[in-house]
Amino acid sequence: MIQDIATVFWRDWIVLRHRLLKFILSRMVAPVLYMVAFGWGLARSVNTGGGSYLDFIVPGILALNSMNIAFNSLTPLCTERVYHKSLEEYLLAPISASGFIIGKILAAVLRGLISSSIIVVLAWLFGAKLALTPLFIAVLALNCVIFAEAGFCAALIVRNFEDMARFNTYLLLPMSFLCGTFFKTDRLPHAAAFVIELLPLTHASSLLRGINSGAPFSITSAAILLVYAVLLFGACHYIYKSLKNQ
Repeated sequence: MIQDIATVFWRDWIVLRHRLLKFILSRMVAPVLYMVAFGWGLARSVNTGGGSYLDFIVPGILALNSMNIAFNSLTPLCTERVYHKSLEEYLLAPISASGFIIGKILAAVLRGLISSSIIVVLAWLFGAKLALTPLFIAVLALNCVIFAEAGFCAALIVRNFEDMARFNTYLLLPMSFLCGTFFKTDRLPHAAAFVIELLPLTHASSLLRGINSGAPFSITSAAILLVYAVLLFGACHYIYKSLKNQ
């Protein structure tokens, strides 16, 4: 299976390598706008209870960005399946389902981490303080895994590219603003806070922010993220095997 994973991953890496400069430049725009608008524009009027607001939002921006990049990295699967019919080459090839899924997810995680590294550099230039410990990077990678798996599932069940865009509108967009990215979730109404606490981005943002500030590591949040990763991998495997058996 390792050879299967390497084959799928290498194909995506070749594509990324040829577009790497464009990828890097395009991923700099949104983080700069976030840090200017929220880190500088609102920094003086927001009280985080300790530390600067820029230090508070950068972990949230990293969680938000890695979510979007990892999810949208699997969007081409929809095009390959619905329009180009090139996904059938993988379905017919002697590549295991797990090898194909893991290869695609690792490629999406790589994109997410490259994009996150760009944000880290920009955050330092803006004066933010980040504790890039191995645990911080591991949580960031786990967040990428979860949303890459979600993107994989979405790309294989939608009927057209427009439906794929609806996943962004109805799933990613609400989480972007409500899951503790720019403010603490304890300020929400109890019913809304309960729902928000069930979503993975909330726990990824909380863990990254806690690690960065030196707060105790939340085993509960880490366990929730791991459960999401396992369940979504199972969903990816089931959906892909269903297509392969058709």
